Amino acid sequence: MSGEPRLPVLVTGGAGYIGSHAVLALLDAGWPVVVIDNLCTGFEWAVPEGAIFVRGDVADTELVGDLIRRHRIGAIMHFAGSVVVPESVADPLKYYDNNTARTRTLIESAVRGGVPHFIFSSTAATYGIPEAVPVAETAPTEPINPYGWSKLMIERMLRDVSAAHPMNHCALRYFNVAGADPKGRSGQSTAGATHLIKVAVEAATGKRAHIDVYGTDYPTPDGTGVRDYIHVTDLALAHVLALEHLIAQPQASHLMNCGYGRGFSVLEVLDAVDRITNQPIDRRMQSRRPGDPPALVADNARIRATLDWKPHFADLDTIVADALAWERRLAERD
Repeated sequence: MSGEPRLPVLVTGGAGYIGSHAVLALLDAGWPVVVIDNLCTGFEWAVPEGAIFVRGDVADTELVGDLIRRHRIGAIMHFAGSVVVPESVADPLKYYDNNTARTRTLIESAVRGGVPHFIFSSTAATYGIPEAVPVAETAPTEPINPYGWSKLMIERMLRDVSAAHPMNHCALRYFNVAGADPKGRSGQSTAGATHLIKVAVEAATGKRAHIDVYGTDYPTPDGTGVRDYIHVTDLALAHVLALEHLIAQPQASHLMNCGYGRGFSVLEVLDAVDRITNQPIDRRMQSRRPGDPPALVADNARIRATLDWKPHFADLDTIVADALAWERRLAERD
């Protein structure tokens, strides 16, 4: 890789949570970066110094086409989209527009502009309620909400487009992303977040009075839901490795899980927050939410073998501590 010129990477949604960490990882690895974000949930201040920022929408074909030509974009990392599962159930057309339809337009701009590599932010929600845990990429895909379907449709589009045009792709199916940049450069800043660790550290810093635990009668060791939590910095590294792999093997496309292969229950996560803050969070036990699987844990053998991906922050206390440090930093901004 060192002897090849590095064409800029266009990062969509690069002012958001995962996108901003991917930008950091790219810049740290020496890649030039152009960010496009409409700032509907992202923040311009979250775009790292060193990246070019353009405010705009991925479905603006004139703007995206101009960026591809002017900056000689060599790859696209696509993070822009809507991610709140309950909202997708209440407003499915928003998700099929914002995620599926707009991504289709972005892919068309990539094909027209001759962009050879495309990395897509997918989700474990494509599996629905898995029959077996840990879940491998070969498991059936039966999403139980429009969010999962909106992402699965994009995976299908990318497979078809890569077969018809000179573009390869990698779809990364995230499990539960959490934590923040260990150097304090970025973190999860969106208001009204629904992810457990984010909600828990908000409660620990006084932004919330308590935390609701949805479901205590699952067939798990303590009765609460079990999830595979991946540190956002390890996830960002996976994107850089995926980019390098796509460039090295331009005829091959990939689909990979992003998780650690180890699950933690809701109560284990809350215990970790209590342990780190030395101050218990008020927990309110609630009934199950419809459609939540008892356990969702990644089989990550494929990504480890294909990308030689070695996580550096696969420790629950580290994930919680980094999330908490960022939450305190956010409180100082307010």
